[in-house]
Amino acid sequence: MNKQYRIKALFAVVAVVLSASTFATIALANHSWGNYHWARTANPFNLKLGDNVSAAWDANLAMASVDWSVSSVLDTTIVNGLSNQRNCRATNGRVEVCNNKYGKNGWLGIASIWASGDHITQGTVRLNDTYFNTAKYNTPEWKQLVVCQEVGHTLGLDHQDEIFTNANLGTCMDYTNDPSTNQHPNAHDYEQLEIIYTHLDTVTTLLSKMSGTAQVRIPDIDTENPSEWGKVIRRSNDGRSSLYERNLGNGQKIFTFVIWAD
Repeated sequence: MNKQYRIKALFAVVAVVLSASTFATIALANHSWGNYHWARTANPFNLKLGDNVSAAWDANLAMASVDWSVSSVLDTTIVNGLSNQRNCRATNGRVEVCNNKYGKNGWLGIASIWASGDHITQGTVRLNDTYFNTAKYNTPEWKQLVVCQEVGHTLGLDHQDEIFTNANLGTCMDYTNDPSTNQHPNAHDYEQLEIIYTHLDTVTTLLSKMSGTAQVRIPDIDTENPSEWGKVIRRSNDGRSSLYERNLGNGQKIFTFVIWAD
C-alpha cells in the first residue's frame, strides 16, 4: 500500500467516525417541544430574564442564567423585572421570572410561552412559594431544579425523561423525586439548543418592539389560573398533565409547562 493510498484510507476512516458521532449527537438530543424557537438574525443571541423574584431566589435565578449561557448559541442576561411577583405579566421579547405564594393549587412551578407561528415571542416563569416554604421543597436542590427547568422550557427545550423513578440523567430537564444531581443542564441540552437554533431567521422576536410576524398583538393571559391554560396535550408517566396548549387565534398560541408538587 503506497503512502498516498494510506492517507486517503485514513481520511475515509476519520470521516466515518465523525459521521457516526454526528448521528449519535442528533439521535440523543431530541427533546425540543416542537419547532418553537426565538426568532433572531444572528447567533449567539441574547435573551433577557426579567428579575421579579425575591432575594430568596436571586442566587437560583443567577445560577440558571449562568448555566444556560454556557450554550454556544445563546446568552441570558438578568435585567430588572417589568412585572411584579404576583401578576407576572409577560413582556414582548423577553422572559419574566416571578415568585409568590400562589396558593395550594398543586403546582411548584409553571413556564408559559407565547408563540406566533413557530416563533416564541414572550414567556413567564412562576415559582410557587406556598410549596417552596415547606420543609420538603425549601431546599437549594429543589429550587435550582425548578427554576432551571422552567427557564429551559422558554428556550424551546422539553423534558429528557418524564418517569420520576428512573435514574437521574444529570439534567434539570429530567423529572425526578430526588433533585440532588438534576440541578443544571447537561451536554444533551446544549446539543439540542444547537439543533433548534441551527438556522437563522429574517425577523427577530427578541426586541421590545418586534419585527415581522411578531407585530400581531398577543392577548394578556392570567397564567396563574389553570382555567386559562387551555387543553391538556401531554401527561407525564404518573398520569398528571404536564403540558397545556391554548389557541389564541391569528396564529397565536400559549403553551404552559407544569411541575406538580406531591
